[in-house]
Amino acid sequence: MNKDSPEEFYKRLKIQLAESTKWPSLYLYKFIVLTDDQKIRQVHEVFNNTGAVIDSKKSKKGKYTSLSITVNLKNPDEVIAKYKEVGEIDGVISL
Repeated sequence: MNKDSPEEFYKRLKIQLAESTKWPSLYLYKFIVLTDDQKIRQVHEVFNNTGAVIDSKKSKKGKYTSLSITVNLKNPDEVIAKYKEVGEIDGVISL
């Protein structure tokens, strides 16, 4: 994230999503996490029962895992809610 507060970032993201996307829509999240089964499982749990498709890919040396998550959401508020949930998991970087 940039130097704005998280509230400012999410407010701007909500406006951009509302203007650029017809809802409901598929949304692609990208996260990077240290390769730690517990942390990866926590991210998976955020998207449990949403019908999300999750692709995992380890870095060349295996220290990090990138997670690409595609999920059908109703509106920008749902997108932001998932970012906030994942943001509570220590060590996860949102791209």
